[in-house]
Amino acid sequence: MSDDFNMSMRKFLKQVGVTSQQAIEDAMRNTEGTEGKTFEAKVVLTVDGLDVEHVVTGTIKGG
Repeated sequence: MSDDFNMSMRKFLKQVGVTSQQAIEDAMRNTEGTEGKTFEAKVVLTVDGLDVEHVVTGTIKGG
C-alpha cells in the first residue's frame, strides 16, 4: 500500500481511538454507579464504497 494510504489510515484510527476514549470517559463521569461494574462494548466499522463491516466487541470495567 502507498504511504498516503498508510498515513490516512493511521490518522483515521488515531481519531477513532482518541474520540472513542473521550466519549467513554465522559459517559463514565456523567453516570452514577459505574465503579466496579463491567460494561459490554461494541464498535461497528463500515466503509462507504467498500464491502466491509467489521465488528469489535469487548468489555470495559468502570473504575
